[in-house]
Amino acid sequence: MSYKHPITVWITGLPASGKTTLGKALQGLISQLKIPVVLLDGDEVRKGLCSDLGFSPADRTENIRRVANLAALLNSQGVVTICCFVSPLISMREMARSIVGPKNFFEVFTDAPVGVCQSRDTKGNYCKAINGSLPNFTGISDSYEAPMNPSLRLNTAELSEGEAADILYDHFLRWVDK
Repeated sequence: MSYKHPITVWITGLPASGKTTLGKALQGLISQLKIPVVLLDGDEVRKGLCSDLGFSPADRTENIRRVANLAALLNSQGVVTICCFVSPLISMREMARSIVGPKNFFEVFTDAPVGVCQSRDTKGNYCKAINGSLPNFTGISDSYEAPMNPSLRLNTAELSEGEAADILYDHFLRWVDK
């Protein structure tokens, strides 16, 4: 496989739609190719780089701005970056695309209905949001704007983890060879 340039794989979708699961699977597969790869996960980034931010619209936008700049920096150093972030608004993802660069930005939509995501939610966040104890929760009290034309749409309600990971990996191989 020829490796022409590093890219940012931006995986977006509702909480518990499979973003991080797929991101980790892709990271493992890319690592086997001896290509440098980093996974940036929303929960982990909020523990450090963005620990000073809340979930207001301005803070969410700043979170995505910081992550996109980090992804662009990593790409400039030859590192494939996998970003697993809800990034609920189209405007946020477009900002990320403009920072990373449209040639290097590949948006993956983990498409699953709220009910499926709620049934997968091991943290109990959907229940907390429904009960009102977790405000500004995407999919319940805050909206999610699905991508209009993602580079790849994965119906994670119907595909197994393995099937979705295989499809994502196949697309990745085509993207980095362009």
